[in-house]
Amino acid sequence: MAERKPFECVKAGPDNPKYEQMISREVPLYKKDADIRNEFERDYTRVLHSLGYRRLKHKTQVFFNTRNDHICTRIEHVNHVESVSYTIATYLGLSTALTKAIAIAHDLGHSPFGHQGERTLKRISQKYLGETFWHEKNGLNFVDNIELLEDDKRRMRNLSLTYAVRDGIISHCGELDTAVIKPRDEFIDLNDIKVPGQYSPFTWEGCVVKLADRIAYVGRDIEDAVRVGFIGKDELRQLDDMAQRYHVAANTTGILHNMITKLSENSSPERGIGLPEEYIEMLNAINQFNVEHIYRHKRFNFYIKYVDLVLESAFEALMDAYSGEDTLEKMLLIGNDGKAPEYLRQFGQWLSQFCMVEGDKNPNKKIYGRLDSERTYMRAVIDYISGMTDQYVIRIFEELTMF
Repeated sequence: MAERKPFECVKAGPDNPKYEQMISREVPLYKKDADIRNEFERDYTRVLHSLGYRRLKHKTQVFFNTRNDHICTRIEHVNHVESVSYTIATYLGLSTALTKAIAIAHDLGHSPFGHQGERTLKRISQKYLGETFWHEKNGLNFVDNIELLEDDKRRMRNLSLTYAVRDGIISHCGELDTAVIKPRDEFIDLNDIKVPGQYSPFTWEGCVVKLADRIAYVGRDIEDAVRVGFIGKDELRQLDDMAQRYHVAANTTGILHNMITKLSENSSPERGIGLPEEYIEMLNAINQFNVEHIYRHKRFNFYIKYVDLVLESAFEALMDAYSGEDTLEKMLLIGNDGKAPEYLRQFGQWLSQFCMVEGDKNPNKKIYGRLDSERTYMRAVIDYISGMTDQYVIRIFEELTMF
């Protein structure tokens, strides 16, 4: 491709009239002397050093509990999205710092067990809270309220990311059938977003990550499906025939190369960011192939039942610890009781960070207050479970069922 930078005039930089809105933070960060990073680069490293990012390596992408070290986990998917979106942003002349920050953070709200875990928590949340659960919204909740980092005085603070990165997280929704997109004009309260895909991202960089998310997983999911035996020779022949119609190689690198190249060549501020019509058809065809031969494979039927059992059991066990107006005091005692069940002790320790506890001088948000209602406690339980890794929630299940 000949080098050109068609989006430099609209990138997320100081010359953009919306730049001050893009870099705004709900709570200002503490200052560092001689910091050579810009606001988005600082966001990138804050996410990189967060515990939520580390936990992604033990969360399911598509295939659960695989013994094959070469199967993609959630953290690898995030890295793939970062790679794809960085390549596109570099070619188009957009802010690579913002693109990378959104990409590395975009799946921090994913529950254990991938999308099946998300469906289970959605059902629990709707049943008990009357609220839906979706990972993009949960990602915003985590970076705003739950993920913590030490400041220069060793006090725990919220991540306090820029508006543009927070917007990119809740707006990414790569699962929707969106082929060509432009950013929205409105600077809105992100907590007012009620459903996935309700708004386009606020920045062009957010639009790039949104499409890169979809491009990154369609090819890699096929490669992983071959490795675990979901796809055999007949399916591969079908895939090869499909790929030949679009003149691409039917593997991860072939799909990614062609998608990235065509998207970059066919995007402009006037048209938006998107693929040419032929490649939109190809992307949809490959996605439909994945739905039929991977995501709806009969071997997932047992996995679905297992995920429901494990997550519902963890929710029920943690809810059993609720004891009305004495709940906070009880949970603080449990958190320091070495003889208490491990799952309750660790939950009590986690809760203490986000409740109004005497003597706590950390400046992070105390989103559960005094745990003064069962509804607040229930929301804390769902938040806690949604942040777990597959391995951790399985350990809770084993502690509940093995004697």
